[in-house]
Amino acid sequence: MSLFHLFIVAIIQGITEFLPISSSGHLILLPALTGLEDQGQLIDVAVHVGTLFAVILYFWKDVREGLLGLPVLACGHVNTPGARLALGLIIATIPTVLFGALLHFTGLSDMLRSMAVIGWTMLGFGIVLYIMDQRGPSQKEVKDWGPRDALILGLWQMLALIPGTSRSGITITGARQLGYTREEGARIAMLMSIPTIIASGILLGTEMAVEANAAVMRDAGIAAALAFVSALGALTLMMRLLRSVSFTPYVIYRVILGVILLVIAYST
Repeated sequence: MSLFHLFIVAIIQGITEFLPISSSGHLILLPALTGLEDQGQLIDVAVHVGTLFAVILYFWKDVREGLLGLPVLACGHVNTPGARLALGLIIATIPTVLFGALLHFTGLSDMLRSMAVIGWTMLGFGIVLYIMDQRGPSQKEVKDWGPRDALILGLWQMLALIPGTSRSGITITGARQLGYTREEGARIAMLMSIPTIIASGILLGTEMAVEANAAVMRDAGIAAALAFVSALGALTLMMRLLRSVSFTPYVIYRVILGVILLVIAYST
């Protein structure tokens, strides 16, 4: 792949992974709308890994707390903030892993990579995000996150495996419905992305890396590095904006793009 192509893929992933507008949907649409060669799932996994390191760096204090809580949790105790966070992330990841494995091994994941599916999910889940953001109370914080809320958000996140849904968007939607503030809901959604990206990277990346040659692995490394830089910038900007701006601008974008995609999909 050319450096320009890798740059475009990485920028799209880096910007859209943490905004509630679906990174996977945009990556699928890139070759469909531009005529560029499909970058393939290995590059998709690589740019997701790049964004993984970005979120770990940005939320390092929370990540460190969760890691320190793992030994406590392993001893059967949930009496520290870190142990509670680690338990919540484990619970929230299980539904996505199970549903992802089902889609992958049945071949349904490939069948869902269509413009019509992305159009409907972009439109429908955008509207759901708007409703929950406007009606949801704003009182809970990450410290209030328990096993029940973790399971509920895990079920919301599971839907993100349908292209166009947006992993961050659907988990933020669920967090707002449960009463978390916009900033805290986004924080939980970003932390939930860490084990999810790791799980999908292991599932998809291991299979493809075995068959990849040196040139493809080099491209994957470049894409991951570029995605890391763009993701860190996008994440920093979004978290600052959430202190004063709602999710409405993202909803408007989703609705407009969804309508355009549906028009294209059903007129060809």
